[in-house]
Amino acid sequence: MKQRQRPASGQSYTVTKAVTHIRLIEVNPGKLAALDALAPVYLELCQQYVTLFCTDEQPDKFRTPVFSTPLSERWQRVAIQQAAGIAQSWRTNRTNAYQDYLDDLLDYHEQQADGALDTQIEEPTWKEWDVPTLRQTCIQANANVVALEASHDSAFDYWLKISTLDFRKQSLVPVKLADYHRQTLKGKTINTSVTLNKRDTGWCLTLSYDQVVTVQTAPDAPVVGIDVGIANFVTTSTGKHYGTFHGKLRERQKRDREKRRRKAKLRKCLEKKGVQKLPSTSSKSGQRLSRHVCREINRAVNQCFKEHQGYQFAYEQLSVTTMKHKARAMNAYMRASNLAHIPQQITWNAAKRGIQATRVKSAYSSQECCVCHYPDRANRPDQQTFCCLVCGYSTHADLNAATNIARRVGDAALQACRNRKAVKALLLQRHQAWKKQNGWP
Repeated sequence: MKQRQRPASGQSYTVTKAVTHIRLIEVNPGKLAALDALAPVYLELCQQYVTLFCTDEQPDKFRTPVFSTPLSERWQRVAIQQAAGIAQSWRTNRTNAYQDYLDDLLDYHEQQADGALDTQIEEPTWKEWDVPTLRQTCIQANANVVALEASHDSAFDYWLKISTLDFRKQSLVPVKLADYHRQTLKGKTINTSVTLNKRDTGWCLTLSYDQVVTVQTAPDAPVVGIDVGIANFVTTSTGKHYGTFHGKLRERQKRDREKRRRKAKLRKCLEKKGVQKLPSTSSKSGQRLSRHVCREINRAVNQCFKEHQGYQFAYEQLSVTTMKHKARAMNAYMRASNLAHIPQQITWNAAKRGIQATRVKSAYSSQECCVCHYPDRANRPDQQTFCCLVCGYSTHADLNAATNIARRVGDAALQACRNRKAVKALLLQRHQAWKKQNGWP
């Protein structure tokens, strides 16, 4: 689901919803031979433009074709547009990650100068990002190369008219919808753009449609802040916790990681012996765990929205890519928890329910005291406890962070801060104002 604009209360916005996993291979495999021949050529061309836009040029969807290919000019335009979108996302994420690195480096040197830095903590380092590598064929096609037409005189629901590598020759592929897909698309106007994904099981079609959603949240509705975490997937400023990665999910992640380690060790032994066919290190149990984690996150977010009707929400602007730990086990633990999925699910739930949800800056939200605004890492003696060094306020660490996030809605001064250093300076100013107001020395 893509949200095209963020509306105010009472206004409406358009969201694009996708209908996925429409399998084409089960309909007529012979019709897909031309698509199978086109896939590697398209993937290679798209990869060339991704590399170009990530290294030498800025992403440009209207760039003149530069690489030689047997694809038609229309197919080249589709590849350029898709590659530009991939490269733009990569550049944006890299820029945000580099800014977070600079903020962490500045914070490290500030604490080093103050003498409050643990000597065991290493100085943050920057590792340059690799250019994205396209491993599976995904064709984000428009009506110029792939047209979807309704079928009125056959047992199929639609026909896909696909341009092939042969000049002015098209392949007509029938599409048979499942009852679930037919019910979802009933009464909807399908967009002209489609997505074709090639997997080990065959080709899958993704259709999309637009839906207008009106925000029903009152302008003066109370704000609920949402803190994202591993011990508790969702913690609200009202003091409620939803979902956790601990327990069964954590045990499954440990077993899966140990299994991969054994496989990797076996591969090394076989490589030394000169064995050509080596066992794969991939784990289907790891894929199942990832799906299970997403389901638990979805359940937690859904429950949170159901129990907070009539509220508007505030959630943190999370940057998972820069969350690094010294121990590899902790990094694996954090990746398995799939924290990046939680803000996406919050956005989706707010959009489909017509609820106002605002993303706010999360810098120092877990270190700032919600009473006196004093920001310091030492305020959190452990993962679950928050105890302010100045005013002595003590509570659950996630609850304190959620309260800070709720208060940042409409905080123009904090949103205007360009980096973590500016946020910390603003919080310290507010802390001094609080001390003066309450007669503290």
